[in-house]
Amino acid sequence: SYTKSKGPDNSIVWTPIAVAVFLVAVATLCKEQGITVVGICCVYEVFIAQGYTFPVLWDTTLQILMGKGSIPYSMLQTLLKLIVLMFSTLLLVVVRVQVIQSQLPVFTRFDNPAAVSTTPARQLTFNYLLPVNAWLLLNPSELCCDWTMGTIPLIESILDIRNLATLLFYFLLGYLIVFSVRYSGDSSKTVLMALCLIILPFIPASNLFFPVGFVVAERVLYVPSMGFCMLVAHGWKKLSSNGRLRTLSWIFLALVVFTHAIKTFNRNWDWESEYTLFTSALKVNKNNAKLWNNVGHALENEKNYERALRFFKKATEVQPDDIGAHMNVGRTYKNLNRSKEAEESYLIAKALMPQVIPGKKYAARVAPNHLNVYINLANLIRANESRLEEADQLYRQAISMRPDFKQAYISRGELLLKMNKPLEAREAYIKALELDRMNADLWYNLAIVYIELKDPSEALRNFNQALELNPRHKLALFNSALLMQESGSARLRPEAKRRLLTYVEEEPHDANGYFNLGMLAMDEKKDTEAEVWMKKAIQLHHCFRSALFNLALLYSQTSRELEALPVLDELLRFYPDHSKGLILKGDILMNQKKDIKGAKKCFEKIVEMDPNNVQGKHNLCVVYFEERDLIKAEKCLVETLALAPHEEYIQRHLSIVRGKIMALNTAGQSVPPKEGALTLPEQKKIQKKKKKKKKKKKKKKKKK
Repeated sequence: SYTKSKGPDNSIVWTPIAVAVFLVAVATLCKEQGITVVGICCVYEVFIAQGYTFPVLWDTTLQILMGKGSIPYSMLQTLLKLIVLMFSTLLLVVVRVQVIQSQLPVFTRFDNPAAVSTTPARQLTFNYLLPVNAWLLLNPSELCCDWTMGTIPLIESILDIRNLATLLFYFLLGYLIVFSVRYSGDSSKTVLMALCLIILPFIPASNLFFPVGFVVAERVLYVPSMGFCMLVAHGWKKLSSNGRLRTLSWIFLALVVFTHAIKTFNRNWDWESEYTLFTSALKVNKNNAKLWNNVGHALENEKNYERALRFFKKATEVQPDDIGAHMNVGRTYKNLNRSKEAEESYLIAKALMPQVIPGKKYAARVAPNHLNVYINLANLIRANESRLEEADQLYRQAISMRPDFKQAYISRGELLLKMNKPLEAREAYIKALELDRMNADLWYNLAIVYIELKDPSEALRNFNQALELNPRHKLALFNSALLMQESGSARLRPEAKRRLLTYVEEEPHDANGYFNLGMLAMDEKKDTEAEVWMKKAIQLHHCFRSALFNLALLYSQTSRELEALPVLDELLRFYPDHSKGLILKGDILMNQKKDIKGAKKCFEKIVEMDPNNVQGKHNLCVVYFEERDLIKAEKCLVETLALAPHEEYIQRHLSIVRGKIMALNTAGQSVPPKEGALTLPEQKKIQKKKKKKKKKKKKKKKKK
């Protein structure tokens, strides 16, 4: 676009310039290197479009300074273009600084060891990295996905042999720059543009203006490789134009293309997965702890914790002071349920953390992810109920080091709930929300706190806030619907149903969603719909305790007691001590099937499990009454009334039993102890018959 900014009459065409500036802005938003295109445009304008050379510019400048001439009009046009381009660049830089809030990213000494080294190691190493990058362009054989940490040892002495590579690089670069700006031929212009594409996009990654988070990064060589290819192509063109070297140049070109094609093909297999990528990097460099960690992460993602642990341990051997490596070891031990070893690893990582320096911001000197060592250690030890206070101290320590550490507030809120401190938990979550009000999980957690505080209306408000941010937040959908259902408000039931239906769309294999839909339908007297939902819940979870009981209860309430019995049998097969199930089964057996013995077994089991179960004991009393064992029924009801002295129905039944007993006594009959017992006259007749038989036996003996 920018190449069209010069009109046929050497006038300025502003549209291509505006388009170029817009594209530079878009490129900068994608990657910081995009802003360097402005520098390339400036070089193109001066040396290519206007055709100036350095000697011409130098002579013109001297004449103007000495007052021997004025600025040519064409040069004024060039200056105007350059001013527009530079102003646009400055504006983009200001915007970029505002985006990062005037703070550079936090890097550790492991990311770029040279950046924290002393003089002269810092300068010597940074300068040596330039020929290293040039060598990667010239011979991209030993490629590595990560060049941080100990990949390239520091140059700590001027006598280091690697300094010769730095001197050779600067000599060749200086020669090419002088050649390109001194002469005006096509060859020099080609070399100049190639150098611009190599040098300018590389400047942000060169550590010249600010430290970066890597030693070498192959990705920053993508644009410079375009300039390098231009140099190679230009050099090959020069060679091939020589008659004696033409054949040889073609052979070398074919060889380069063939070898690079083979390398590209083989390299594709390295990128098959994270594991293959990082293991291929270890073939190039075994002194980078980050690579060992990354192989461990790849294995960890595959749940291969034993192998992952070996790589994480190797990382700690390669870089003993790497906090992240020790954290990885601790996390893997935790996944292997080896809590003691996990705690030891976390404590090592914690001991390696930088010490707090009075008057200096701690957050500026430590990588944010390293603070997770406090969170991980606290999460580990809080599994022990006796160490909850110790875990809380770790969370508070992390917060004191970085007051905007959101995860520390979240984890501390969870712990405080576990410690039955909902008010403090609420404060922790409110602080976290001040840092991130768009986090649906935080609003959900705060709602749970309000449930603990017995404030359902505020809990529902926070659930609703979570759902505004994330309409398909599964836990908020389910728990808010449950809260609406428990409120008993008929007005809230349609919304509760809508949320549960959305929940089962998200979690189609969770039986709880279908069960609660069934309970809602029962509340609305939609028995057929309730039956469908309950059966769906049981289908997904065949031993779903609540679903089995409520389906049986539904059958009982809709006069389908006999259909309820097999459901109750299934319930009691899985949960033989289910009191309500036993009561319901006993009622059905006694009232519908007239199976007094079966009902009695159910009620006796309830009383055996819980002698203070009023309903079970009362029903057993009714069984005694049905068996006509009035004395036992009376005694049973007296005991039951002692458990629930204000229950009117027990008093009424006791009065009925006592009335029966009194009526029998008034009639001169003994109280029958159980069903089928003989009356008093019948008992006397039997006794007379027994006496007669005894007399007959005595007479026979006398005759003998």
